[in-house]
Amino acid sequence: MIRLVCFDCDSTLSAIEGIDELARFRGPAVFRQVEEMTCVAMDGGVPLEEVFARRLDLIRPTAGEIRRIGEMYIRHVEPDAAGVIARLKKSGIVPVIVSGGFRQAILPLAERLGIARVEAVNLFFDDAGNYRDFGKNDPTARARGKNAVITSLKNEYKTDDVVMVGDGASDLETT
Repeated sequence: MIRLVCFDCDSTLSAIEGIDELARFRGPAVFRQVEEMTCVAMDGGVPLEEVFARRLDLIRPTAGEIRRIGEMYIRHVEPDAAGVIARLKKSGIVPVIVSGGFRQAILPLAERLGIARVEAVNLFFDDAGNYRDFGKNDPTARARGKNAVITSLKNEYKTDDVVMVGDGASDLETT
């Protein structure tokens, strides 16, 4: 039987929160707004889907900034992450990143850690690298989306042996 260990990215595999770093690129006022929106969503005051879109509309990250976040993830990787992933793989356990973060920023870290599967939110840019939109149908862009991903992974790998490692409420609520 295949076993899976699913990892959140932000504040789990890497010590940073990508959305916060993107907001910091826009200055303290935008950072405060993004932080407040995140807190309201985590407290259940506003649906995650609404906050997700509003934060991105406020920040409007460029493709270059997303690459910078990817570099920051690597610079701030948790010191034991690579060793843990290697030991899991050697034991026949499949590591997967399941994140509400942005796929394009997470992929370099996943590659560095040897994680082949990343379930995260896609961002879309125009030819000049300007933000256009995000994957509104990507499961992790909505409330309980990590649950949907894990259910899909269980079906795909024909296993119930799944562990989620993360730091947030969306990680805790996974089944």
